[in-house]
Amino acid sequence: MIADILLQVVLPIFVLIGIGSIMQYIFKLDLYTLTKINFYFITPAAVFVSMYESEMSPSLLGSVALFYALYVLILYAVGTLVGRRRKFTRGMRAAFTNSLLLDNSGNYGLPVNNLAFKGDPMAGSVQALIMAFQSLLTFTYGVLSIQGAKSNGLYKEAIKGFLKMPVPYALVLGLIWHLLALPVPAFIYQPLLYGNKSMVAIALLTLGAQIVKYPLRLDRVEVYLSVVLRLLFAPAVGFLLIMLLGMKGVPAQALLIASGMPVGVNTSILAEEYQNEPDFAAQTILISTIINVITITVLISLAGHLA
Repeated sequence: MIADILLQVVLPIFVLIGIGSIMQYIFKLDLYTLTKINFYFITPAAVFVSMYESEMSPSLLGSVALFYALYVLILYAVGTLVGRRRKFTRGMRAAFTNSLLLDNSGNYGLPVNNLAFKGDPMAGSVQALIMAFQSLLTFTYGVLSIQGAKSNGLYKEAIKGFLKMPVPYALVLGLIWHLLALPVPAFIYQPLLYGNKSMVAIALLTLGAQIVKYPLRLDRVEVYLSVVLRLLFAPAVGFLLIMLLGMKGVPAQALLIASGMPVGVNTSILAEEYQNEPDFAAQTILISTIINVITITVLISLAGHLA
């Protein structure tokens, strides 16, 4: 079974990431444009389609929200505790905690979910919801934790950043259209379907192009500590919460896989924007993404046993 998962799900993902890395190395792709295409059309289109075609009940939506809230609180508590024990500076504590909380649920998590569940609407809806929560977390806690007391306009900046994100709007509109059973005109829905179908390839090619710009360094202990917590401890927390909440079937499987994503590219974007431990952020993204080829294979295999 693990061999099948590796060949049918994981390796295709990393082949696309590798192609993106090679293309970036040879052609120096315009990452700004690629990111904007992903952020403002491909991902919102995938989220809208997932929610519009969703089979998620209001009770399941509440269970996923509760799972995610508890999941984030536990990781935050552990990240804070480790930061204090290791006597990190305030900036390093923020960067370390962000590396645990802000995972790559978008341009990595959505394609993994799509391939692992073969486009199952329920699984896609769960992952889309997790990604929307991640977006909210990134532009609230993620920004606030790094900025600290540096700026008087801190909260205003965080709110403005969140309001500019298209994913939450796509999520809400998709849910409304789904709940009210409203038809979407073909001239609008067809382009959204095209965007949704292109999401796997474009998102992973973009991710490959993004991570190749980070030079690999192997001399920072805190990077390995972050990666171990992100790839091993976080899914263990996810599994325990799934058991405690009594979740089963596809939603439980999707949440377990979602809890094992590597560190998100947004951690590096925030670190570079505010000049707060950008090298640490870059290393955690690169190393966790490489090692994830092993951990995500195991997680997908384990998820298959959550009936």
